[in-house]
Amino acid sequence: MKTKTEKVSDELRPEYDFDYSKAIRGKYHKRLAEEGANIVVLEPDVAKAFNTSTAVNEALRALLDLTRSTQRLTKRSTGRAKKLHAA
Repeated sequence: MKTKTEKVSDELRPEYDFDYSKAIRGKYHKRLAEEGANIVVLEPDVAKAFNTSTAVNEALRALLDLTRSTQRLTKRSTGRAKKLHAA
């Protein structure tokens, strides 16, 4: 029983032909390093409220500031100093 062997071509289709001699290595590296490479995907309803990453960062920083300021107000004092336990 003979089996047909198909000739496998290493050639890509014309739409996938890419001239790597014109490619630039690390083209976006500097921009990513400056901006930061952390990517967060926002839900659509949240994304509508913020039109830029700067707006998101400002809102989060404001929330962090609020958290820090209210944290001091909500810490409860026991009225006595904590005792250190000897090891």
